[in-house]
Amino acid sequence: MAKKTAKKVVKKTTATVKKTVKKKAATKDTPATETAAKKAVKKVAKKAAKRAPRKKVVKEVRLKAYWGVFNSSLKRLAVFEYADKRAAEKKAKELSGGSKGVHFIQLVKEPITE
Repeated sequence: MAKKTAKKVVKKTTATVKKTVKKKAATKDTPATETAAKKAVKKVAKKAAKRAPRKKVVKEVRLKAYWGVFNSSLKRLAVFEYADKRAAEKKAKELSGGSKGVHFIQLVKEPITE
């Protein structure tokens, strides 16, 4: 859609420039004004036909899931593979025993580094 409007603007502006240059050329009758007219048309076309900014290509990041054991201040104390949920629950239960505070498990996703 933007390309169509840009072309219309270029056509309109180039047409007005050509008309004004022809009027001036008719009064002067010199070939130098024709080259000036062409240069003016090119300048207008360059200004009107600016390239649209390129969109940034977002690279997909692969993530891997883990189970993390956290304390009440959200500090991660241990990390277990996703398949070892029982081991993570056991570790949280061990750490929560006594008056050490509450510990829980939470799903953690981290980017895979190659």
